[in-house]
Amino acid sequence: MNLSELSPAAGSKQSDNFRRGRGHGSGNGKTAGKGHKGQKARSGAPRPGFEGGQMPLYRRIPKRGFTNINSKEIVAINVDKLEKFADGDVVTVEALLETGIISNPKDGVKILGNGELTKKLTVQVNAFSKSAVEKIEALGGKAEVI
Repeated sequence: MNLSELSPAAGSKQSDNFRRGRGHGSGNGKTAGKGHKGQKARSGAPRPGFEGGQMPLYRRIPKRGFTNINSKEIVAINVDKLEKFADGDVVTVEALLETGIISNPKDGVKILGNGELTKKLTVQVNAFSKSAVEKIEALGGKAEVI
């Protein structure tokens, strides 16, 4: 199988580019799929979510809290995950991606101190917990913030 041979499952895709309202022989003539009469059959039908003047759902539901636009999404991993690396390796965000320990670094990577580490490593990531720094440096490694 090649990338050029991929196709969706039979019947899973339905085209929406056929011409509507072009006679009953086309299978979509007369009312053109809009049914008979009513507001939704006419031009200028209301926007999605409009409830005919009733207070719409998105305004009836209470709003809570706020979203901080300056927040960062940090990916946290424990020191025991660093056992995949060989003794003396330099652990970077790129190296963590290559080994599959993380899949999407988002705004940064933080090393936490859960688990045991048995190898001397130089770890270069965005942040460390105190216990993680202690465990890395106890074995002669380095914890460098980038």
